[in-house]
Amino acid sequence: MTITNLFTDHPASVNESYVEHMEMSGTFAFWLLVAGFCALVHAVFPFLFEKTGSRIITGLHGRMVTNRIRNSAAVAAPISRVHQALDSAAL
Repeated sequence: MTITNLFTDHPASVNESYVEHMEMSGTFAFWLLVAGFCALVHAVFPFLFEKTGSRIITGLHGRMVTNRIRNSAAVAAPISRVHQALDSAAL
């Protein structure tokens, strides 16, 4: 496994380049922060943002899971120990 593979294997598995994947992930991060802010405001003021957080999450789920085309060859490939360690660390 090369350093380059660490940055390109996963994006390739979802038919994206590294830059495309960075843009998509950055967009998800932004909207997750917005959803979290709305949920926090809603916790204090329950009459505000009643459905905003869940609507954002539902939309993100549609983009990430429902509408994403996966590269079947990459899905079938075993995940490396490095990727497993990084994924575990993210939890």
